[in-house]
Amino acid sequence: MRKSRFIEEQIVAISKEAEAGTPTAELSRRHGVCLNTIYNWRRKCGGLEVSGAKKLRQLEEENRRLKQIVADQQLDIAGLRDVLSEKW
Repeated sequence: MRKSRFIEEQIVAISKEAEAGTPTAELSRRHGVCLNTIYNWRRKCGGLEVSGAKKLRQLEEENRRLKQIVADQQLDIAGLRDVLSEKW
């Protein structure tokens, strides 16, 4: 996953500015991000504080690692089943 060039504090601050009524087009110009990025940030971190956003990012990273572990295990199990199903 590509690392964001914005830290959680900046994302939360931009989201709060957007919620306060600053036009999204101006926010995107000022901060150098796409309009869709600001909308995604508002959807994802809209009512969160900085600590909540950091916790959310940690949980997403942990979830990604766990999904990778499960996928690797399923691949190992499928390989073992193929080996065991062959008739000698």
